[in-house]
Amino acid sequence: MFDAHNLHEISVMANKLEISSAALQAIAEVESGGSIYALIGGKREPIIRFEGHYFDRLLTGQQRQLARQQGLAHPKAGKIRNPRSQLKRWALVNRAICINRIAALSSVSWGLGQVMGAHWQWLGYGSVDALVTECRSDAAGQVRLMARYIEKAGLIPIIQSEDWQEFARTYNGPAYARYAYDKKIEAAFQRLSRQTKQTDAQDGQAGRVLMAGKRENRVIEGFDKFVAGAKKRAERTIRTGLLFISKRIL
Repeated sequence: MFDAHNLHEISVMANKLEISSAALQAIAEVESGGSIYALIGGKREPIIRFEGHYFDRLLTGQQRQLARQQGLAHPKAGKIRNPRSQLKRWALVNRAICINRIAALSSVSWGLGQVMGAHWQWLGYGSVDALVTECRSDAAGQVRLMARYIEKAGLIPIIQSEDWQEFARTYNGPAYARYAYDKKIEAAFQRLSRQTKQTDAQDGQAGRVLMAGKRENRVIEGFDKFVAGAKKRAERTIRTGLLFISKRIL
C-alpha cells in the first residue's frame, strides 16, 4: 500500500481537483494495486502494463509483421499477455522498443493511474517521452499524470457525484464491467472514507484533549501568578508594618 509520502501527494492533488482524497486514493489503489514503484535493475520504476493491441495498431508493414512474429503485437486486445512480474513486463517493453521506440512507449499504461502513453498529445505533452519522463520522475509526477487525464476526460464532476459506474466506463473503457472496476473502486472508496472519518474523529478528540489541557494549564498558571502576587503583597505589608513599628519605637 501507499506510504505516507505518496498519500500526501494524492491528498494535495485531490484538493487541487476539488475531489475527496479518499476518491482519488481509491482510483489509484485499484489501478496500481497500491504500488507506486517496482525495482527494475536496482532502480525504482513505475508500475506498467504493455498493451499489444496498441502496439499492433501503431506499427505498419515489416515492423508490425516482426512484432507479431515475436509475440509482441496482436490486433485483438488481451492476446498479448503481460507477465505477472514487473521485471518481465519491463523486459517485454524493451523488446518492443527494439522494433519501434515511440510505438512501444505509447503502448504502455504508465504508473499510478495506468495512463496510456498513446494519449500524450491529447493530454498536452510535447511527446510521449515527456509523458514518460513525468511518470518516471517521482510519485508526484505519477499523480500529476493521473490528474491530467482525469481533468481532460471531464471526470471531476463524475467523481464528485460518486458515479463509479460512469467513471469506470470512461476511465477503463467498455470492458470495465468484466473486471468489475466500478465495484472495486466503490468498495475502496467506502473503506477509505470510513478510515478518513475515523482519523478525523480521532484528530478531533486529540485536539479537544489538547485544548482542555491548555485551558487547564492556563488556569494553573493564573493561580500560580495570583499566589505569587499575594505573597509579594503580604511581604510588602509585613515590611511596611515592621518599618512603622520600628519608627514608633525609636
